[in-house]
Amino acid sequence: MWGKIWRGIVRISSIVVHLSVVLLFSLTSCSDQPYSFQEPVLRCPDETIVHYGEGTYYWGANGEGSCSFDSSTSDLMIGAMNAFDFSGSQICGACIRVTGPDSTILIRIVDLCPECPRGNIDLSPQAFSKIADTLLGRVPISWELVACATNGSITYRFKDSINYWWTAVQIRNHRYPIYSVQYLTSQNSFQQLPRMSYNYFAGYANMGSNPFTFRVTDIYGHVLIDSGIVPMYNKDIAGTNQFPLCPIHED
Repeated sequence: MWGKIWRGIVRISSIVVHLSVVLLFSLTSCSDQPYSFQEPVLRCPDETIVHYGEGTYYWGANGEGSCSFDSSTSDLMIGAMNAFDFSGSQICGACIRVTGPDSTILIRIVDLCPECPRGNIDLSPQAFSKIADTLLGRVPISWELVACATNGSITYRFKDSINYWWTAVQIRNHRYPIYSVQYLTSQNSFQQLPRMSYNYFAGYANMGSNPFTFRVTDIYGHVLIDSGIVPMYNKDIAGTNQFPLCPIHED
C-alpha cells in the first residue's frame, strides 16, 4: 500500500520534468515494435524485441508484490511492470535489461504497476538511481527481455493453503517467463492449470494424490517435465533441469 502511495507522490512531483522529457521521448517511441507477452510465438526470436516507455520509481520496493515472491532485500535491482506487459503475471520473474539516460541495468520483475501506461516500468529507487538522477522522477527508457542468469534447475513453490481439492503451484528460478504449467492426470494425460493473476497456477479439482508430475513450458516453447514433486510449504522444491538458452542470448 505504501509503495503505491509513494508512486503517486513521485509522479505528481515529477510532472514538470515529464513535460520537458516527453518531447525528447516522442522522437524515439515511434520505433516501438508491436509485441505482447500475451501472445508468445513459442519459439526463440530471431532478433531482440526492444520496448520503449518511461521509467519511474516507487518507495518500499522490497521484492514482494503482485508476483507473490519473497522479499529480496539483498537484491533490490527490481521493478514493477505496466499492466499491459504484465500480461496477467506472465512477466513475473523475468529479467529485463533497461537503458536510461545514464546507463544500462539488469532488473527482475516482481510486481505490477497498474497505473503505468504500456511500455513503462516502475523501478526500485536503487535501480532508478543507476540510470538517472532520482530528482528527475521520470525518464525515457528502452528495455528488452533477456535470459536470467539462473543457478541450477527451475523450482516449484506451493501455496500453504492447498488441499485435496485445490492446488496452487508457482514456478521460480526460471530462465525465461513461464507460458504454461500442466499436471499429469490419473488417465496419463496432461491437464492445463489456469494461471492466476498472483503468479500461481491453480487447479480447482482433484489433481490426484501426490507426488505430482508437471510439464512446464516457457514463452519460447521450451518444455521441462518433472516427476516426483511432493508439496512442501514455504520451501522451493528443485526440479531436474533448466530451460535452454535461445541463440540470441548465447553470447
